[in-house]
Amino acid sequence: MLKDVITGDGRRLAVEISGDPGGSPVFLLHGTPGSRLGPAPRPMRLYHQQVRLITYDRPGYGPSDRLPGRRVAHVSTDVAAIADALGVERFAVVGRSGGGPHALACAALLPDRVTRAAVLVSLAPRDADGLNWFAGMAASNVNEYTKALDGPEQLADSLRKRSVDIQSDPAKLLAQLRWELTESDLRVVANAVIRAMLLRNYREALSVSADGWVDDALSFCLPWGFSPADISVPVLLWHGERDGFSPASHTRWLAERIPGGRAVLHPEEAHFASLRVLPDVFTWLLGGRSRLTADRV
Repeated sequence: MLKDVITGDGRRLAVEISGDPGGSPVFLLHGTPGSRLGPAPRPMRLYHQQVRLITYDRPGYGPSDRLPGRRVAHVSTDVAAIADALGVERFAVVGRSGGGPHALACAALLPDRVTRAAVLVSLAPRDADGLNWFAGMAASNVNEYTKALDGPEQLADSLRKRSVDIQSDPAKLLAQLRWELTESDLRVVANAVIRAMLLRNYREALSVSADGWVDDALSFCLPWGFSPADISVPVLLWHGERDGFSPASHTRWLAERIPGGRAVLHPEEAHFASLRVLPDVFTWLLGGRSRLTADRV
């Protein structure tokens, strides 16, 4: 079910609600670029787990109004506005890839509302002390974030040109990344169901403009507006050791600084394998026994 939520400052957010209407609410924050139609457990799985899934397009993606200059921390204001509009007081939150920093923001800034948070293949803050932020990162992302550091105009010009091609044929984004994908990732995206979902996700993300993509990239390279050390709710962090888009060293850095953070690192997996562990992550978010093997780092 698609629903429009109007924020306190008058912006429109496109919100999707699926799964069990009477289930436990879970916010799933999409990747970069991404949309509310991005990777999620299948509807029957959500019903089985009794999950009321809430996804939405971050500002500038799909039909959601842009918020120029937004920082990562601002997500907590929008998530709180959506929860209020839906009559939801307490909820879990999970973010994958570009949604990871945003899930951490909710955990840090909404401690009275977030029950648990899970973060899959996330970046660490750009100003992370003692972390070589670009080490092990794929060339495409190094190029993108270097442009973000050089200034918004250069980044915007680059991503807007890419988005025109991707909007006309979303498969071009996967094609552009193909030479940087590991064997693990290639197996995941070769699945017809997952591939169709990814293409639908990218098309919706860029259906209006590339502004959300631009603003995400800029926000990751600016101070996030909170400290991971301030997080007091339980946090699960998952990462594939072979990930080149957001290196596993970022999750190690986060896990060392989040009180009570629990890190799971899989030695043979990479970035897109995070799609396959989402059902087990949901089990953990709801307080159940997950099949994930956890190693504290």
